Amino acid sequence: MKIVIAAGTGFLGQVLVNYFKKNCEEIVVLTRDKEKQEENIRYLHWNAKTMTGWEAVLEDTDILINLAGKSVDCRYNKANKREILLSRINSTKILNKAVLQCKNPPKHWLNSSTATIYRHSEDKQMDEFTGEIGNDFSMNVAQSWEKAFFKTETPNTKKTALRTSIVLGKQGGAFLPLKNLTQMGFGGKQGNGKQFVSWIHEEDFARALAFVIEKEITGVVNIVSPTPIQNKDFMKALRKTIKIPFGTPVGKRLLEFGAKFIGTETELVLKSRNVIPKRLQENGFTFNYTNLEASFKKLLQND
Repeated sequence: MKIVIAAGTGFLGQVLVNYFKKNCEEIVVLTRDKEKQEENIRYLHWNAKTMTGWEAVLEDTDILINLAGKSVDCRYNKANKREILLSRINSTKILNKAVLQCKNPPKHWLNSSTATIYRHSEDKQMDEFTGEIGNDFSMNVAQSWEKAFFKTETPNTKKTALRTSIVLGKQGGAFLPLKNLTQMGFGGKQGNGKQFVSWIHEEDFARALAFVIEKEITGVVNIVSPTPIQNKDFMKALRKTIKIPFGTPVGKRLLEFGAKFIGTETELVLKSRNVIPKRLQENGFTFNYTNLEASFKKLLQND
């Protein structure tokens, strides 16, 4: 199998590279960094905007996975909002163009999306069929992203949008900052603590994508564990796992001050993402990690 991963040098990209490399003849990672070769992994330069020769690697590719997009862990000023949107739209558009030019295009294209597309919900679990899509900056970006992905028809390439939420991993994502915060004594609830956290262990994230590929699931798929949990209980589980008996709660006003100080937005912790993976479960996917404490313990192990 040959896999191309666009923007695959970040946390999620490396999770996928490490998962798939043993069973792939070739993995090509499209990156803004320098080109290099590591065993069966080739790093090829692209700018995510224009075709400069990289598009040739899409020929005879089995799977294309696109993870490109500016991190949302920043202040939502005018310049960052523009870059958050355009980095997602432009990379998706240029890949659509490249796929259509292929004589033998990728068989299946998995494109990043986000579980943030659903409205703030403390009252209802959001699945792919009855989930309610809201209207604010982040949700509108998500809708524009999916529209750019699906509106171009690729007759010979199946398409799947991955509505992913928080991925818990050893080397990236939300786990390490939250662990450090808890160890400093600030591991209490954030805001009122009632907002739901949709999460998935990094191993299940990679396994879910492999399952989508195996079962040829198209359309939109929620890539989250089946057990969203309220923020207050999420933080309690983290304190228990790392044996910190007490955590100072961090109220909304203090969060807003801290967010400005470190250059991020409170939405990342205050929005209630109450999302469940109905399509994965209906197709028979079984999660290895549905218990949050067990997931934390696994992440803290020295393998």
